[in-house]
Amino acid sequence: MYIRGLVNIHSKRKSSEMAQALTLSDREQYVLKTLIEHYIADGVPVGSRTLSKIEGINCSPATIRNVMGDLEALGLLHAPHTSAGRVPTQQAYRIFVDHFVGASNLKQLGDRLDLKLPSDVSREKLIQRASEQLSGLTQMAGLVTLPSRKSAQLKQVEFLPLSERRILVILVNSDDEIENRVIQTDRDFTPSELTEAANYINQTHAGKSFTSLRDNLREDLLNLRENLKDHTQQMLDATSKALESDEENEGDFALSGQTNLMSFNDLSDVDRLRELFEAFNSKRDILRLLERSLAADGVQIFIGQESGFDPLAHCSVVTAPYQKDGEIIGVLGVVGPTRMAYEKVIPTVDITSKLLTAALSGRS
Repeated sequence: MYIRGLVNIHSKRKSSEMAQALTLSDREQYVLKTLIEHYIADGVPVGSRTLSKIEGINCSPATIRNVMGDLEALGLLHAPHTSAGRVPTQQAYRIFVDHFVGASNLKQLGDRLDLKLPSDVSREKLIQRASEQLSGLTQMAGLVTLPSRKSAQLKQVEFLPLSERRILVILVNSDDEIENRVIQTDRDFTPSELTEAANYINQTHAGKSFTSLRDNLREDLLNLRENLKDHTQQMLDATSKALESDEENEGDFALSGQTNLMSFNDLSDVDRLRELFEAFNSKRDILRLLERSLAADGVQIFIGQESGFDPLAHCSVVTAPYQKDGEIIGVLGVVGPTRMAYEKVIPTVDITSKLLTAALSGRS
């Protein structure tokens, strides 16, 4: 039998396709695997005569033609033109990914990536570099979600007065990164009042996540209202609302190499490309898909319609979560045509997630 599973590769599977793969004969499995590999490499429909010339097949064109007919009847191959060869279907790619993709030279890929994911740059630059590296190695679109603010912890807060009763809230997180928010107040605050409110938050809430900070500020307003000065209450309320409104708009990713997708014949349809680029720009649906990979233990693969997102119906998305100090904080991945070199893309994504994890955890 040629079927063999992948270690640490977790894919979106259909049980019917799993059962179908296990019922294929050795010859059918080998013909299917060889045809898919040939089609991925050349992008041209594969005929029986072409396969008969490949070392290891050891079958006549007539025999291969019969096998291909059986695979077509099973929905694993189809003919784009009446007189052409055959190309794999989405179901065939799923069987190929789950059972035929073998280990690549991970060390060689790792060495190439390791030089380009240093830990001595800012988190934003590191994430952008990881996105560019994914795109450069695969010649497809590489993307990396920005770490969720839910995972960030408050280190320090400061309030600075602006004009027209506006206050600049300066939030320093546990990575020493600064986030600014502008809040509107009902009255003017003196510098000493702002300092007192900031001191209260720093003394009682430093080290808490931004999500728990927002909730804790609300609790303070409810439980300690009589003990808090009026200006402190107002600043707690305004800060809590600023964190709440910001969380509603949370979610972004670094994207590189999307124009690479224009070079694939599989995605050459102008309307199809426009929908895909619009999806990249709007981000919302792409982020929803990536969020499905947050809980994955390893690489997650969405082939064609498995994504449940129409603009990606002719694409495959290979993703993996990355961590910081043992906590998953984001997802990275590659978007390309279903006819992609899975044996290269899968380990590239897997290694990049591990290197990004190491680089983030190694930052001081």
